[in-house]
Amino acid sequence: MKKLWQTSSSLDAAVEAYTVGEDPALDRRLIRYEAYGSLAHASELARIGVLTKSELKSLRKELSKIHASPTSLKITREQEDVHTAVEQRLTRALGGIGAKIHAGRSRNDQVQVDLRLFLKDKLLELHAAAGAAAAAWQGFGARHQGRLIPGYSHLQRAMPTTLGHWAASHAEALLDGQRALRFAYEEADACPLGSAAGYGATLPLDRARVAKLLGFSRVQRNTLRVQTSRPRLEAAVLASLALVARDLGVLAWDLSLYTCAEFGFLSLDGAFTTGSSLMPQKKNPDIVELTRARAALFPGWLSQVLAIGALPSGYHRDYQLTKGILFTALDELSRMLDMAGCLPNALTVNQTRCAAAVTEDMLATHKALSLVRQGLPFRDAYRKVAESARLLQEPKPIKNVELPNYSGAPGNPDWPALSKDRARENAWGAAQRRALHRVWARLLKKSFSVI
Repeated sequence: MKKLWQTSSSLDAAVEAYTVGEDPALDRRLIRYEAYGSLAHASELARIGVLTKSELKSLRKELSKIHASPTSLKITREQEDVHTAVEQRLTRALGGIGAKIHAGRSRNDQVQVDLRLFLKDKLLELHAAAGAAAAAWQGFGARHQGRLIPGYSHLQRAMPTTLGHWAASHAEALLDGQRALRFAYEEADACPLGSAAGYGATLPLDRARVAKLLGFSRVQRNTLRVQTSRPRLEAAVLASLALVARDLGVLAWDLSLYTCAEFGFLSLDGAFTTGSSLMPQKKNPDIVELTRARAALFPGWLSQVLAIGALPSGYHRDYQLTKGILFTALDELSRMLDMAGCLPNALTVNQTRCAAAVTEDMLATHKALSLVRQGLPFRDAYRKVAESARLLQEPKPIKNVELPNYSGAPGNPDWPALSKDRARENAWGAAQRRALHRVWARLLKKSFSVI
């Protein structure tokens, strides 16, 4: 079959390969979302009389088959993308009925709706994974909340803290990550269908109705804005992913330091390390190092998409190249979050090394503030303590320290507050997921009404 846009029978093979790129492979993960979009659009065509109820029934049956068995749909290079593959499958199965479904839409708004539906689904998965990882680090922190370790500033020992306080910081970072992913979800939660190639279609399409059928909270109102928003959407998602990845990179750095012999506060289970091809004694924290390296890739991906998107209004084929970047970033963050959730249970605390690292020189600030409580101005107290601190030759380990105990401080990570925040985020994600899949299941039902 010819391509949807093709009016001539001749097409240079090299040009075809260059322009099609990786879309046939990338689009395989969009097949089910293409089925949802086509079902909603077909319902709207039936509502305005372009399709009969009988034709809609036939289309729903065939699209439901595609949805149930997406691997049965092969997307060839000649077809270019999932949109052509699905339409040609419908036409082969239903003849002229399948050829009717493209009325009032373009591949431009089709790819947008597929991406946005896919992103909503995937972002909710990542949101749940971040919540699970937060719970794992909170559990680790609660188990070791009283274990003293040095707190660092400029990578120099600064003030005493605890493993619980440290772990709670990473649990809270993951909750911040959930909020970042929620922002990306809200960016994706707008329906582009009905915008066609950017200038609408001369059919009385009820765009709000179609948005509701697909589980979107709103319509992308301006039809031209739909086209110019595409690279912005990918950039918004990548920015959110980059924030989560950045925090996982900080965690990875901490673990790289704390598990090395020079620090030795923690050790990794052998299942989470690799060996050396030369040195038999080595236990390399490759999981940690690769998490750190993956985190460093996200700003580059974001920069690529932002650069591709700096174009005049309207659709440009440049946008095609953002899809692969987006999918790669989503897959990488998914793997990173899975590892982040597994790591707490793979750690063993070296209590002796932790205790030996917390020494009396780290109480300098405590001593200065003690003088402040006695009425001495802080700057005078600071200088007085500094003079005595410089005379300290070999600081001795300390066992008991008065730690600040207000919410979020080393003496009080405030597990109830963390649990409450995490429960709130998880409840939002679970509710969104239930509602979304309920709407999509309704689209596939035979009893679905065109009114």
